Amino acid sequence: MNFLVDAHLPRKLAAQLKEAGFDTKHTISLPEGNYTSDQFINELSIEEKRIVVTKDADFVDSFWLQDKPWKLLLISTGNIRNNELKALFLNNLNALESRFEEHRFVELTRTNLIIHI
Repeated sequence: MNFLVDAHLPRKLAAQLKEAGFDTKHTISLPEGNYTSDQFINELSIEEKRIVVTKDADFVDSFWLQDKPWKLLLISTGNIRNNELKALFLNNLNALESRFEEHRFVELTRTNLIIHI
């Protein structure tokens, strides 16, 4: 899996995903940094086949209305500490990997993975 972590999420999450062996970028590393437009993120996700990891509901709208990004992981945990978020990802990496083999839109909550068809 290749990830593109949006500005609303910590760089430490992107670093953790890299350490776990996944090709991961955070928006901070893009030319416009955390000011990168959603449109650019969507296009990059399609071009590089990256799963956009975000808390931003605008990506949900573009997914349904424009069929972009390539794949979407919506984080719906509400306020959560960075260490809790990192642990949540580690505990769900295998499940996420299997879900994204067949699906394009997955939502991660504190307790569930939700598949959006």
